[in-house]
Amino acid sequence: MEGVEKSFGATRALSGVSLDVAPGDVHALIGENGAGKSTLMKILAGVLTPDAGRMSLFGSPYRPTGPLDARRRGVAMIHQELTLAPHLDVEANLTLGTETTTFGFVRRAGRRAAIRDVLTRLRLVDLPLDTPVGTLSTAVRQLLEIARALLSGARVVIMDEPTSSLGRRDVERLFDIVRELAASGCGIIYISHFMDELRDVATRFTVLRDGASVGTGTLDAVDDDALIRLMAGGAPTTGTRAPSVRGTPLLVLDGLAGHPRPTEASLVLHRGEILGITGLVGAGRTELLRAVFGLDPVVSGSVTLAGIGFSADDGPDARWGRGMGFVSEDRKHEGLMLDLPLSVNLTLSRLAPVSRAGFVDGEKLDAASREWIDRLGIRAAGSNVAVGSLSGGNQQKVAIARLLHHDVDVLLLDEPTRGIDVRSKAAVWDLLRSLANAGRGIVVVGSHLPEMLAHCDRIAVMNRGRLGEARDASTVTAHDLLTEAVSVAEGRHD
Repeated sequence: MEGVEKSFGATRALSGVSLDVAPGDVHALIGENGAGKSTLMKILAGVLTPDAGRMSLFGSPYRPTGPLDARRRGVAMIHQELTLAPHLDVEANLTLGTETTTFGFVRRAGRRAAIRDVLTRLRLVDLPLDTPVGTLSTAVRQLLEIARALLSGARVVIMDEPTSSLGRRDVERLFDIVRELAASGCGIIYISHFMDELRDVATRFTVLRDGASVGTGTLDAVDDDALIRLMAGGAPTTGTRAPSVRGTPLLVLDGLAGHPRPTEASLVLHRGEILGITGLVGAGRTELLRAVFGLDPVVSGSVTLAGIGFSADDGPDARWGRGMGFVSEDRKHEGLMLDLPLSVNLTLSRLAPVSRAGFVDGEKLDAASREWIDRLGIRAAGSNVAVGSLSGGNQQKVAIARLLHHDVDVLLLDEPTRGIDVRSKAAVWDLLRSLANAGRGIVVVGSHLPEMLAHCDRIAVMNRGRLGEARDASTVTAHDLLTEAVSVAEGRHD
């Protein structure tokens, strides 16, 4: 891949990225969340089309028309989120999309010998082909993804965080298989944030930062500190912010654990502060917020708001009623109703102020909507426009405005500035700071470290389900946070 570029509207995702992988190579692709790794691999796998640049495969020009074309030409991508159909059996999953048919009927018998050969290579020789995939362990399903790639004749295999849900024994088994595939001549691109894993299995590396390739070489020639500096940028980045006045404790988590994550999380959020939580994808950041808000079950530990705890049976309604609100990172599917008017999205969680005698009052609804539009600077033609017609930044303001309409004291925000432009990001952060200054407590999950350092008062790092100690953002750098995020946590892969 040479000089690959890709933009999504005004957002430049890749800027002249180059990558080469040789037969037998296990090549580590490294970078922070949002550095461009997934976009680059989706281009290689035929999911996306590059805006510029050249690709060649086995010495010939390569420009796949789609994922199936890429797979037929020898490139297979194994996603972090497995793409198997749990209701189908093993054989159907391995041949899905590549079935052979006669008069419209699928012929299975002809490929069973090849399937058995591939499963034997992956040490799954005793696995019945009629077993529903949904009944298998995560580790076996991960191996079935690899089996599907090999069955298609893949010579280049992309593995995106393949160990994120595996135990130590299964990780070692996977690494043995990766080495065997490389020894057979496959080229493997291995994406992981964990340095110990990369050194166990990979030989060469490429680092992406802000959509550009900033370093490449052999892993045995660099230490972890050098790689982290390439990921974070050479100069330490310490945020600057207006001093905040930290008030009384508002939200307290004590040993909170969910299933499967978080495994352990304790923190104290005070009035008047923005507390940031960062870490790698899959570390359990989103799961932590969902457990705190009662969307996911709590296995152990406690959540206390303003000195009063929640019971095991309390769900999101109880949180809303006590003054806690949540904005999902997936605002298009979980945070907003895109086809409904802005006014409905703003007020639906608390209709009492806009109702009369049990019926929604149009005048009150319009007045409340206009108030929030003016206070948050939401750019919209009116309160009746569909939220889906607004820009990403204005959609995010609407999602936050709903929490304010509900008059919450604690705001749980998951990636509140993802996918919005620079000016809108600044407006969202200014809004959050004004809310903190007014005495609210805000927890922000975020991936972009310079942004988090610039705007959060304290920052804690999640590593494999465990939440570290929250530290003053003025005392840490992006390098410090990355080092904590990629370190080998105590009890990893238990």
